[in-house]
Amino acid sequence: MACVSFAKLNAASSQWIGGQQSFAQRPGPSTRLATRRVSVPIRAGAYTDELIQTAKAIASPGRGILAIDESNATCGKRLSSIGLDNTEPNRQAYRQLLLTTPGLGEYISGAILFEETLYQSTTDGKKFVDCLREQKIVPGIKVDKGLVPLPGSNNESWCQGLDGLSSRSAEYYKQGARFAKWRTVVSIPCGPSALAVKEAAWGLARYAAISQDNGLVPIVEPEILLDGDHPIERTLEVAEKVWAEVFYYLAENNVIFEGILLKPSMVTPGAEHKEKASPDTIAKYTLTMLRRRVPPAVPGIMFLSGGQSEVEATLNLNAMNQSPNPWHVSFSYARALQNTVLKTWQGRPESVEAAQKALLVRAKANSLAQLGKYSAEGESEEAKKGMFVKGYTY
Repeated sequence: MACVSFAKLNAASSQWIGGQQSFAQRPGPSTRLATRRVSVPIRAGAYTDELIQTAKAIASPGRGILAIDESNATCGKRLSSIGLDNTEPNRQAYRQLLLTTPGLGEYISGAILFEETLYQSTTDGKKFVDCLREQKIVPGIKVDKGLVPLPGSNNESWCQGLDGLSSRSAEYYKQGARFAKWRTVVSIPCGPSALAVKEAAWGLARYAAISQDNGLVPIVEPEILLDGDHPIERTLEVAEKVWAEVFYYLAENNVIFEGILLKPSMVTPGAEHKEKASPDTIAKYTLTMLRRRVPPAVPGIMFLSGGQSEVEATLNLNAMNQSPNPWHVSFSYARALQNTVLKTWQGRPESVEAAQKALLVRAKANSLAQLGKYSAEGESEEAKKGMFVKGYTY
């Protein structure tokens, strides 16, 4: 159970904190501003120290997150691309290839799993969670239930999954998960409407509070989709609005900022915009947005790749780490780590070792990018191919 402690705050110096607002009387003809002290509850949960420790472990130098939390349907699409049927043994074989890669923990600090994977084992009977722990990789779990149409919006979506989340999170913790992921999306071509932004921010905040109450570090992910032909300035405008709303509601829900991680989109032009932006330009706009919106108390920014090519995602991350940042700036990539791996494997047992080596190549490249030391020299043409899919769903 979370407990409550009280801090004395000066009402004149803070409009709101931790979900409480205090308004002083407005000065008028016969009134004057009065300064008074109020008691505001500050959340202190049983897992606070553990959450902070977990977040710091994931946001460790030269390491990032491997996202393999695709739903069974999406994993099936990946398998279909190399001629495999979408069966549990095939999904298990692919995830075993990834999670048992020797040396992966040197570059990967956390792995986001789908529920099926959290409870799976290798063909030799070893739990995947234990495989990760042996390499000092923190197991994570996707907890949202996917996107559905948002009534009253401009053909936008909202993310479902709050019902039963507390009990599910408690079970995931027992199984070994120590962080969680909830992905919602914002579409620039569809507005975005104020309703969709508010719904995304509120849902993320409720999820984050519930996760922390159950010992899971929440990854906060309002993905601003690449779809559209808008310029980078429009992306920046929307991103600032979205993140302002997200942090307002995180505070309203008494979420501990030191015990969360963020998974933002990079600030880029729309995928159909006539001009592509350079890594330096993307870094400039993205870091501008983050500095304006993200408190330094947040330990880690773990970017999603969002359909960029493997090399693009790595180059952009590298550009953002050319000078010190207030937070650990790293990666939480799915396709940008897996694309070459999948094509190398092709479902063949004899290609597992080669596929694992391909994973290490991508993981090491992004590790170097997190340290600001990456060079694209020698990258394959396959790694330079974009992976944007209009209207992509997980």
